[in-house]
Amino acid sequence: MKASPSISAARSALIGVGTADGLAVIVVNYGTPDLAVQAMASVLDAPPFGRRVEVHVVDNASPGGDARHLADAIAARDWSDRATLWAESRNHGFGRGNNLVLRHLAQRADPPAYVLLLNPDAKLLGHALADMAHVLDQRPAVVAVGAGIALPDGTPVSAAFRFPNPLGEFLQAANFGPLSRLFPTALIPLPPNQPEGPVGWVSGAAVLFRLDALARIGFFDPAFFLYYEEVDLMRRLTAAGGVIWHRPQARVIHVEGAATGVRSHDPKPRPVYWHQSWLTYHLRARGRVGGLLAATALLAGLAIDAVACRLRNRAPAAPPRSFRDFARHVLWPLLTGAEVPHA
Repeated sequence: MKASPSISAARSALIGVGTADGLAVIVVNYGTPDLAVQAMASVLDAPPFGRRVEVHVVDNASPGGDARHLADAIAARDWSDRATLWAESRNHGFGRGNNLVLRHLAQRADPPAYVLLLNPDAKLLGHALADMAHVLDQRPAVVAVGAGIALPDGTPVSAAFRFPNPLGEFLQAANFGPLSRLFPTALIPLPPNQPEGPVGWVSGAAVLFRLDALARIGFFDPAFFLYYEEVDLMRRLTAAGGVIWHRPQARVIHVEGAATGVRSHDPKPRPVYWHQSWLTYHLRARGRVGGLLAATALLAGLAIDAVACRLRNRAPAAPPRSFRDFARHVLWPLLTGAEVPHA
């Protein structure tokens, strides 16, 4: 069912995709085929803007017949000359799933200049893709552009962030307004109304990259299965001299958690791979001592949140078992030097 890379490359050459003006879009799906089709439609049915656009949808071995659903949608909507389905036999996770296509694109004789990574539970509005491409056209130092994000009801949410830091981890876990107001420049999420400009990193729901910049740093780190892989990617892009840009005028609707099952203030415990990704990121970015400092700060914040919520007779903002699970899957490996398992 998956188009072979050679056939896909030949098809792209026939329709003019892969020139210096080419733009590729990658959607990695797992269990959300209807939303993935909507995400693809928001690209393929968008107003043209002078670039050839191709879409690659990776189905990560979804258990519900998603690959067939996606193939049927591509055929029914007459997208076959612009869309390629990668039907995988195993779940690679987000970063490794994108890497399959990114490496293929980079190895082509006519690689696209830009690549948009679009979550299956996100869709572009209006001229969002053209808007983000215009930023890269006009700003050579910018290597990634993120869009402004709203929930389906129109509520704007944070789409730009500072890189994780120990004080920011503490403040986010403590979830205590007076503390946050004391240290506003340490907070990791930037406000939903953050103006356009350079930031630490942007939401991976919809972000446009220069393909050559990704190739130079080796694409996503395969150690990540899900979560923090885009934070690490943009950390490495920044370390290589690139600028990450927030463009709120480019708008995206995001159905939070539809693809991952994890939402803000979720009543369910976080999966083990979230903790493994948190630990992997901090080890990559800060080393073991820095990771231990960040982990201790986060646990202290969770303790403050638990006490404050008990005094107010409220449920803690953190997911259930957060303290125990974080201590087990993050703090203990940091203290003992145990190897971090990866999915």
